[in-house]
Amino acid sequence: MSPTVGMLRAALEQGLVYGILAIGVYLTFRVLDFPDLTVDGSFPLGGAVAATLIVAGWNPFLATALAAVFGYVAGITTGVLNTKLRISGLLSGILTMTALYSINLRIMGRSNVPLLRQDTVLTLIEGLGIPEPVRALVLFFVVVAVFVLVVSAFLHTEFGLALRATGDNERMIRSLGVDTDTMKIVGLGISNALVAFSGALVAQFQGFTDVGMGIGMVVAGLASVIIGEVVVPPRTVVRAVTGAVAGSVVYRLVIAFALRAGFAPTDLKLVTAAMVVIALAAPGTTFAPLVKRYLGLGSGRAAIAGVAGSGEEPGKRAGANQEAR
Repeated sequence: MSPTVGMLRAALEQGLVYGILAIGVYLTFRVLDFPDLTVDGSFPLGGAVAATLIVAGWNPFLATALAAVFGYVAGITTGVLNTKLRISGLLSGILTMTALYSINLRIMGRSNVPLLRQDTVLTLIEGLGIPEPVRALVLFFVVVAVFVLVVSAFLHTEFGLALRATGDNERMIRSLGVDTDTMKIVGLGISNALVAFSGALVAQFQGFTDVGMGIGMVVAGLASVIIGEVVVPPRTVVRAVTGAVAGSVVYRLVIAFALRAGFAPTDLKLVTAAMVVIALAAPGTTFAPLVKRYLGLGSGRAAIAGVAGSGEEPGKRAGANQEAR
């Protein structure tokens, strides 16, 4: 296998597994309109729980599921701080993220837990006959596809519609008898459960978990969501959720090409910041036609307007003549 093909495969694998994190970030930042920084703590929490349980002899699938449960608890903690204690959303996430650093160290017992000689979800599917070079790619593609379908279907349920309405117009939906506090708490729990699940898979994929693996994850997730909205205009809920995953893949591809171009690993945060700035500016500037034309996604003002005017997922405009985010 050529180095270029190997690089592209690795970037695609990472883009898919981090795409689950991007879906979680999408739920908070776009659906709930909540600036949740818990992600930087719940991501390594998932890796810490999964790695610790696997080393202790637990089934990797069960360990991964429990990691998502712990992430859900972290998310509802942020929700309770915000809704019950009336702490601002931004500060609630920061407080939970800060506490999770110590909690993750307590769970692992040290700063790093290796998994190189342990059974993981990747080693347990060896008997399915999937070739080793594409085993992780196939697994992550299937898992991400399931999450995209499940999350999209969930957002079309009665509860999902109430969740979307809470982020769109909290005062209006509260006047209709919906408990918006519960919506926020549950929404944050689901979001961070997805983030922790992604962290558990990443830990098993890279062969170790580290207490610092969550640094910058909220920025990476937000970059994926924003890039996804440029690449896949969110005209429907399915497209919006799929766009978050597509944005994650594009983000990892850009990182891979940046490394290939000679950037030092220490420069990647700078590259990430530049990508976010460009993606944010693209819908309202001349960047947009260039991006759309380069990616072969069509041109014209209608396509760009679909990105610029659809900051929130479709369906949020139905209630009133509100401005797009």
